[in-house]
Amino acid sequence: MTLRTRVGLAGGIVVWLALAVAALVIYPTLRANLHRQIDESLVQAVAQSPTLAVQLKQKNEASGGRAPIDSPVKLGNTLVQFLGRPVFPGSNKTFIDVTERDARVAAGTEPAYFQDTSHGGVEYRVYTALMPEGRGTLVRVARPLADQNAVLTGLAALLIIITVAGGALAALGARLAARRVLRPVHVLTDAVEHVTATQDLTARFDPTGPDEIGRLGRSFATMMTALDASVHAQRQLVADASHELRTPLTSLTTNLELLADGAGLRDPEAPALVRAAIDQAAELRSLVNNLVDLARYGKDTARTEDTRLDLVAETVIARATGRVAAPRFSSALSPCLVHVDPDAIERAIGNLVDNAVKWSPPGGRVLITVAGGEFSITDEGPGIPPEDLPYVFDRFYRAARARSMPGSGLGLAIVRQVVETHGGTVAAESLPRGTRVRLRLPVVH
Repeated sequence: MTLRTRVGLAGGIVVWLALAVAALVIYPTLRANLHRQIDESLVQAVAQSPTLAVQLKQKNEASGGRAPIDSPVKLGNTLVQFLGRPVFPGSNKTFIDVTERDARVAAGTEPAYFQDTSHGGVEYRVYTALMPEGRGTLVRVARPLADQNAVLTGLAALLIIITVAGGALAALGARLAARRVLRPVHVLTDAVEHVTATQDLTARFDPTGPDEIGRLGRSFATMMTALDASVHAQRQLVADASHELRTPLTSLTTNLELLADGAGLRDPEAPALVRAAIDQAAELRSLVNNLVDLARYGKDTARTEDTRLDLVAETVIARATGRVAAPRFSSALSPCLVHVDPDAIERAIGNLVDNAVKWSPPGGRVLITVAGGEFSITDEGPGIPPEDLPYVFDRFYRAARARSMPGSGLGLAIVRQVVETHGGTVAAESLPRGTRVRLRLPVVH
C-alpha cells in the first residue's frame, strides 16, 4: 500500500469517525427534543381536559346519556380518556388497562407519569394524570408516535448516508491532496533511486515550497552538491597524489635497479645512487605524512581545548631556531587564548615557519607576531608573484620558481584546512621584499 493510499484512508477514517460521533450526538438529541415536545403537548392537553369534560357531559346529556363518559375521545391527533371514580386496577377501559399505578395516581398518592404503549397496531405516547379540579377523575392523553418515528427514521438514514459518503469523499479528497503534497517526495525518491543506481551525484531537481518537504528537498540538493564536490575533491586529490608520488617512486626504482645491476655497491657511482635513493625515500615519506595530515585535520577535529596561541608559536620558533642555517627570528607574542586542537594548530604554524625558513635568504630575518587571535609571519624572501597568490593554498600547487625546491605543495594546503576547520581564515600577501601570511582564529573571551 502506497503512502498516498494510506494518507487517503487515514483522512477518510478521521472524517468518518468525526461524522459518526456527530451522528451519535445529533440523533439522541433530536429524539429527546421530539419526546419533550410531545410530552409538553400532552401536559397542555391535560390542562384543557376540564373544558373537554364539560363538553362531553353536555353532549352525553343531549344524546340521552347513551355515550359512555370513559370512552376515548379524539382531539385532533390526541386521544383523551376520562376515568371517573372509583378507579379499579385490572379493569379494561377500551384503551389501556388500568393498573395499580393508575389507582395510586387517582388517589393522589403518586404523581402523573408518561409511558409508551401500543394500541390497535399504533404506538402512542401516553400521559396519565389527575384532571384539574376533577375531584379524583383520572385523565389519559395520548399521541401517536408515527410522525416522530418517521422523522427519526429519515434522520437516521440521512446521517448514515452522510457518514458513509462523507468518509468516502474525505478519503478520496485526502488521497488527491496527498498526491499533490507528496509529489516533491516522489521526485526526491526518484532522484535518490537514480543516484543509488547510477552513482551519478550530478543529478539535480528543483525543490519548491516553503513547507517541511520543500526544506527537505533543498537540504537534499545542498547535500548532493556538497557530496559531489567532496567526491570530486577526493578524486582530484588521488589523481594529484598519484602524479606527485610517481616521480620519486620512478627515480627510487631506477636507482635501486642500477644498484642491483652490474657491480652493485662496488660501482663508483653507488654512493651517489644510495644518497639519491635516501633523498627520494625521504621525499616520499614527507609526501605520505602530508597526505595523512590532510586526512587527519579534515572537517572534524580530534579534540579541542583552550590553548595559548602565543605559547604554541613560541614552541615552534624555538624548534626552528635550532636548525642549521636558520634565519634570524624576531617575535612579538602577546598572550592570546583560542579554543582549538593544539596539535593541529602547531602543525599549521610549523608549516608556515618552515615555508618562511625555506624562502629566506642567508642571513635573512623572519618576523612573527601574535595578537588578538592573529598569527602573522613575514619573511624577506623573493615574495609571491601576483598570478600565484590566489592558488598558494591549493593542494599540490607549486609556483614556477618553487618547482626546483624540495616540497610537495601540501604544506600551505594543510594550513588552510586546519584554520578553516577551526572557523578561522588565512591569507598571504606579497611585500616589496618578502611575503606576509596572516592566520586568524576566534578568540576565547
